Amino acid sequence: MSKVEDFLTASEEQEVVDAIRKAELKTSGEIRVHLEKTSKGDTYKRALEVFHFLKMDNTKEQNGVLIYVAVEDKAFVICGDKGINDVVPKDFWNSTKDIIQTHFKTGNFKQGLVDGILKAGKELETHFPWQHDDVNELSNDISKG
Repeated sequence: MSKVEDFLTASEEQEVVDAIRKAELKTSGEIRVHLEKTSKGDTYKRALEVFHFLKMDNTKEQNGVLIYVAVEDKAFVICGDKGINDVVPKDFWNSTKDIIQTHFKTGNFKQGLVDGILKAGKELETHFPWQHDDVNELSNDISKG
């Protein structure tokens, strides 16, 4: 098995997907997690490519959030689309990164992702509350590359 497949167990993956569903219940925002073996270079640049590839920049309110993890590189990036980036507090992404990183440093990858997802979801809920006509625009499943 590759390191990507070893990063989370099947039950941990399900817990991450459940956290995405929970976070999206009260917001029109979209949250995705993408795992890759390596970014093969600049992690941020690769995260932006994946953001585009997953069509996260096509959401109606530009409120997609991607947590990109390059497993072998031991690196991750949180990307928010323009709509969410324009309204979150200045230090929001850094504080979210710190929560994830604290768990990752101890090898608790699932909890890092879950806590980061739930924090992003609360912020999305503040600025993009769920409306009756909202639809889930993107898959909640973890994508892998």
